[in-house]
Amino acid sequence: MRTNKKIGDRIKAIRESKFITIDEMADRSGLDQKQIENIEQTGKLPSLAPLIKIARVLGVRLGTFLDDFDEIGPTITRREQYEKGISFSTKDTSSHRHMDYYSLSSTKAGRHMEPFIINIESVKEGVDFILSTHEGEEFIYCLEGIVEINYGKDSYLLEEGDSIYYDSIIAHHVHAANESGARILAVVYTPI
Repeated sequence: MRTNKKIGDRIKAIRESKFITIDEMADRSGLDQKQIENIEQTGKLPSLAPLIKIARVLGVRLGTFLDDFDEIGPTITRREQYEKGISFSTKDTSSHRHMDYYSLSSTKAGRHMEPFIINIESVKEGVDFILSTHEGEEFIYCLEGIVEINYGKDSYLLEEGDSIYYDSIIAHHVHAANESGARILAVVYTPI
């Protein structure tokens, strides 16, 4: 099972192998130096956006941080094989720790899309959602519950069976629309 700590270790190893300093990583990614150090040490990520920015600077696919195997042909992930691959959390109390990602493709080498099943925790009162941006595109299909997507200045609600496809360069945030939580299928594409 890929833990966040292993993701931090992998980021550090790739960065060091390419002789990129943390200062250079910060300059090229637009991330704060302390945030990069924290990600490498703990693997804690506030959202998917910093991970995508790090992948771009390192010149690797997003999946490089999640891969466990190098399967060239098709891969199948059975329902009972879902492994929690990554979760996002932050010490910022105004932010919402709310998603656990289960990779559906960690054994597929060379992929350009990242499919996930994502469990979204219920909304907490008074939470201000911090919108994120990154290059690429996202597709979300609502499996259970009701999901709200803040996208630019607009908001969209998805109920079970609804989907949305959007450019992720526009500021966005995905969260449960009520106290029941939600479950989605998300496919994230990020160009290298």
